[in-house]
Amino acid sequence: MASWIRLTYSRRLFLWLVVYSLLLAGCIVGFQYHREKEYKAEALDAQLQLVNLHILDELDEGSMSTVNNHHFQNLRISVIDSSGRIISDNTPGVKSGSDHRDRAEVEAAMRIGTGFAVRRHSETTGETYFYSATRGKNGIIVRTAVPYSVSLRGLLGADYGFLWAIGGITLAMCVLGYFVTHRLGQNISRLNRFSERAERGERIYDTAPFPNDELGAISSHIVRLYANLQQAIADRDREHRAALRQQKESEKIKKRLTNNINHELKTPVASIHVCIETLLAHPDMDAAKREEFLRRCLANSERLEGLLRDVSLITRMDDAPSSIAKERVDLSAVISEVVGELTPVAESRGIEIVDRIVGKQEVEGNPSLLASVFRNLIDNAISYSGGTRIVIETSRQYYDGGAGSRMLELDIYDDGSGVPEESLPRLFERFYRVDKGRSRKAGGTGLGLSIVKNAILLHGGKITVSNRTPSGLRFQITLPLAPAT
Repeated sequence: MASWIRLTYSRRLFLWLVVYSLLLAGCIVGFQYHREKEYKAEALDAQLQLVNLHILDELDEGSMSTVNNHHFQNLRISVIDSSGRIISDNTPGVKSGSDHRDRAEVEAAMRIGTGFAVRRHSETTGETYFYSATRGKNGIIVRTAVPYSVSLRGLLGADYGFLWAIGGITLAMCVLGYFVTHRLGQNISRLNRFSERAERGERIYDTAPFPNDELGAISSHIVRLYANLQQAIADRDREHRAALRQQKESEKIKKRLTNNINHELKTPVASIHVCIETLLAHPDMDAAKREEFLRRCLANSERLEGLLRDVSLITRMDDAPSSIAKERVDLSAVISEVVGELTPVAESRGIEIVDRIVGKQEVEGNPSLLASVFRNLIDNAISYSGGTRIVIETSRQYYDGGAGSRMLELDIYDDGSGVPEESLPRLFERFYRVDKGRSRKAGGTGLGLSIVKNAILLHGGKITVSNRTPSGLRFQITLPLAPAT
């Protein structure tokens, strides 16, 4: 049993097919042999029946002169009365009156008129005979018998040509079955190897084609489904890892933002605290000094207000960007309004703001958020560039096949001192300052450029920064234009 189990599926299937073929061939041969033997026995019986009828005719005429005129050698002839007893027999030693009612051929002749028996041993002669009996009109039964010799055995035997034909067909079926089961076994073996690899969780890249049949199609579908499932699981795991990394990075940024906010809040809060303590400790302080402390409290409170406003805005963009409503906005009108708002401050510092945005430039966006972008950039240039001119102009319009829309490119630059090259990659970081003391003195929160970048990304655009030649700083903004109406 163990050796049978160790055989491959194709070999076990082939052995079952061989056994089935041999059983089928054996059944056919046995059936055909029995049928042919009966047919030949009936044919011999028919010949002997003719002899019996001829003898009965002669008995009716009272003569048996022609009984021996037949082609059978050693023919034994028995005449039996209606009660089954021997009347006469041409074989020496047979007694008259012997009861033969129990003989198969005699019993059949008495019952239906004719009968025969194949290869029965005779107690009288000690030989084996083929018997044929026929009943006459008067009840007399004539029984003839021929010895079951080698020639008669050959006559009643099977046709060996038929046996060879059946053997050849069986062999051909086994050969054909071998190739069929071998091919089927290859499919089963491949599926078995696939299931073992799948159970171990291995990646499947099985692209070898299966045979072009139903089993091959099913096998190919199973392999493809498993490969697709593996790919889906791998994509899910990759996205999950990316989400975890993003979550960790977000938590890291939030933690850093919290720490930076705490740090940024300390200075104005401490300054306000000192001013109020000083005012309370010196109620008789002169009016000019009192006003100076109150103005310092006001400046620090405004700084706190700006910081809280910027933190709220940047947190909102990080956590709920979908909550920021968008509409069709004329960007040139937004920029013109911001320029008009900041021009007095710029002129008070000897700085000219030049607005070169020509015509309507419509984008899908949030008006207040877009206004904060250009307000922060212009205010940043006014406060820190040290130049005398700020220019806002349209660089170009072009079609972006990847985004599937027309893009607007804007330049905002100044003629100031620029920033050190090593600081350029960090300008959009939260709370990053090129000159920390100067930035705090100017009242900045350190979140302006970070708000600018997040707002541009939220609108599907991008922003880059570079130093100009011979001097100054350039911000280049790209935004998708709204579809034409």
